[in-house]
Amino acid sequence: MNPSGQLTSTVGIALGTVLLVLGVGAYVVTDFASATALIPAIFGVLIVVLGVVGRQFGRGQVAVYGIGALAVLGILGSARVVPDAIALVTGGSVDSVVATVSQSAMILVCLALLGAVATETLDL
Repeated sequence: MNPSGQLTSTVGIALGTVLLVLGVGAYVVTDFASATALIPAIFGVLIVVLGVVGRQFGRGQVAVYGIGALAVLGILGSARVVPDAIALVTGGSVDSVVATVSQSAMILVCLALLGAVATETLDL
């Protein structure tokens, strides 16, 4: 493993910011009615903080494993949306389009984060 964690930290800062914007955007689009729309934003803030800790304070392993753990939690927490996402893509209807799109995007971002973690830990 590359002990510096620079790749994962940098990717974490970028994609954590994407999750932050996604969560706040979903919250605004739902007219501030659903506090759960902020879940991606909370994950985003935590991931950005871990990325900064990894880059600025030389705690690369903390960043890599922390970001990896949050990515796994994000995927598992959003996995229930997969049937709704399939329905939405195939032209079906869903209860909340905003929730479906937001959770699907969270899964994709978390998968990308796991890719960065795997690349760094496996020295790919």
